[in-house]
Amino acid sequence: MTAEMVAPAWMHSQISSEQYDSWSEEQCDGIEIVDGMVVASPSASKRHNRLARLLANALDAAAGPDWNADTDCDVRLQDVPLTNRRPDVIVYRTETPDLTPTRPEHVLLVVEVVSPGSETTDRIVKVDQYAKAGIPFYWRIEQPATGVPIAYTYVLDPATKTYRDGEMFTDVIKTAAPFPVTLMRR
Repeated sequence: MTAEMVAPAWMHSQISSEQYDSWSEEQCDGIEIVDGMVVASPSASKRHNRLARLLANALDAAAGPDWNADTDCDVRLQDVPLTNRRPDVIVYRTETPDLTPTRPEHVLLVVEVVSPGSETTDRIVKVDQYAKAGIPFYWRIEQPATGVPIAYTYVLDPATKTYRDGEMFTDVIKTAAPFPVTLMRR
């Protein structure tokens, strides 16, 4: 006998920002909203989570008093149709931790750690969405089979609302933008 899983009705129709904002943290956990539709995200691996946490800790320490770095936070890219992304790491203005939802104008940097199944979304779709939202910096961290992460950095061209290629790092990230930070693999 097999159990059939039935998705809730709200997963089959567009939701508004008002609906989403009324949901509990538990309802919002593990999902993103793209063009008003719920997109479920599977749990990340321990390696993925550790890398995101190490990046957030290093960025938080290097950011100075004006910026915080955290993991697992929604960023409201647009209200209609609703698009909420949950980057692996965000660097946001210190004075906005209780402001919900976090808006792109409060975000300096988003980081995505690419996992199996998120390659196209992290390499193409989110790059375009974050750029159009005006987020100044985007980092993409690849996890090749060799075990040595590769970091690709991007800088927003505000005139075209597209990212220009920044620096690429293997093993050690040492960059001056958006602020000086060095992160070594442990």
